[in-house]
Amino acid sequence: MRDVRVSLCHVTLDRQVRSQLRKWPQRPPGVAPSMKQPGTWLRGRPGDEASPAHPFLKLPGSNRLRTLPDGMWLHFSPSAIDPYVDILCIEACSSLQNLLDKRSRFAPSTSSLLAVCPVTWLMAPVQEDETTPRWRLVRQLKAEPVQPLVLPVRDIRVVFGLKSRHYEGFARNQIAHPHEFFCPMEALTAEDGHEDPDMRALMSRAAASSNFMRLPA
Repeated sequence: MRDVRVSLCHVTLDRQVRSQLRKWPQRPPGVAPSMKQPGTWLRGRPGDEASPAHPFLKLPGSNRLRTLPDGMWLHFSPSAIDPYVDILCIEACSSLQNLLDKRSRFAPSTSSLLAVCPVTWLMAPVQEDETTPRWRLVRQLKAEPVQPLVLPVRDIRVVFGLKSRHYEGFARNQIAHPHEFFCPMEALTAEDGHEDPDMRALMSRAAASSNFMRLPA
């Protein structure tokens, strides 16, 4: 019975996080345009609840084991000659075991990670009040897609949301990997959390340009 209650709690928390993330903009909040990421940002997850087709991550040759982050923003390279995607993901972790599982999915690997964008997602409008289909904003695409867009992932940044007691303990005793960032769960379930200055500052540190003292003019 306890396992059932825990499972329901996890589902409810995930729904709260995704409900708020749907209100976040197409460009991750706090991430400024830069020469390191001159292409197009689009929010891949969470998407429209009415549509089952949203971008996902997978390893080459695998059609079953997919990674479906709670939140995922994709930066598409501007050139069709050198196509790639950067990803900034958000994962809500309701337990420490859940955190360990999700961290392992984004751990450095010798295998290439692929981002898959279904055709229906590419053809759909960017948002309800914007009729432009997504594919027209992806500059590496020169014609209407007829098959999924599968791109190698160049850069990965992940923001993990933890319950307060887990966040406090992790922040005191653990070291994050360079691609990892952490926040209290309340920051993800808060109304208009993308406008919170602390959240925007955290997301800006997760941008590719943040690794450099200054960028060339």
